[in-house]
Amino acid sequence: MDADWSITRLTRGLKDKAWKQLGTSGSGNHFVEFGELTLLQSDLGLEAGTYLALLSHSGSRGTGGSIAEHYSRVARELHPELPNQLQPLAWLDLQSEEGQGYWNAMELMGLYSAANHALIHRDIADHLGAEVLLDVENHHNFAWNEVHNGEQVVVHRKGATPAGMGVLGIIPGSMGTSGYVVRGKGHPDSLCSASHGAGRKMSRKAARQNFTWKQARAFLDERGVTLLSAGLDEVPMAYKDIDEVMAAQTDLVETVARFDPRLVKMASE
Repeated sequence: MDADWSITRLTRGLKDKAWKQLGTSGSGNHFVEFGELTLLQSDLGLEAGTYLALLSHSGSRGTGGSIAEHYSRVARELHPELPNQLQPLAWLDLQSEEGQGYWNAMELMGLYSAANHALIHRDIADHLGAEVLLDVENHHNFAWNEVHNGEQVVVHRKGATPAGMGVLGIIPGSMGTSGYVVRGKGHPDSLCSASHGAGRKMSRKAARQNFTWKQARAFLDERGVTLLSAGLDEVPMAYKDIDEVMAAQTDLVETVARFDPRLVKMASE
C-alpha cells in the first residue's frame, strides 16, 4: 500500500477500498484450504513426506475488478468499428495514455494480489503459532513483458500460469480433488506457460441446474473433505478431471508435490 496509487485518477480513488479489502479472499472460485502436501522425494528444501499445507487462491478484489471494467469500457469506446461479437476483444495501444494507465494499474494490482496472499497466510500462521517451512506463490491471469523467438512481446496468461524453466507453480483441482506444486520445463511452444488449474467443464449456471448439495456432500464425504462454505456453482463435479489435465501437460511441467484438500472455505452463495 506504500506504492504510488496516484499513477492514475482511477487508482487514486480506489485506494481506500483497497485498504478495506486487503488480506481478504473474495467470491467466485477464490478459496482458502487446509490439506495434506505429499512430497514423494526430497525437494524444495524439505524431506520427502506429508506436511500440513495451506492453499489459497485470491486476487485483486473489487479494486482490480473496477480497473478491469473501466479500461475494458475505454477500449470498446475507442474501437466502435468492431462488430458486437468482437467488442470484448477491443484493445488499448500501449503507447497511448490509456494503454500506459492500464498497464501501470495492472502492475499495481499484481502487487496488491500478492499482498493479499501474503497477509492471509501470515495471519493464519500467526494465529496457529505455526512454523512455516515453505511458501510458494505465483501469478496467473496477468500480462508480462517477455522475449520469445527473439521478439519483445506481451504475454497474457488467462487461465494459464508461468512455466519457465525451473519456475515453481501451483495447479489446483477443485474443492474435492488434488492440486499440484509443479516446476516448469520452459517449453517454447506454450510461451513457457501451463494450465492454471483443472478448468470448468460446465458453466456456473449449468452447475446450479445439474447438481444438488446432497450430491456434492456425498462426493466430498467420500474423499474426507469438510466444506465450511461455498456456492453450488463451485461443486467439484463442475470441473474437469485434474489428473487428465496434468497428464496432458507433462511436456510443460513436472510434478513436485500433491496437495489434497481436507478443510475448505469459499464465499457462501
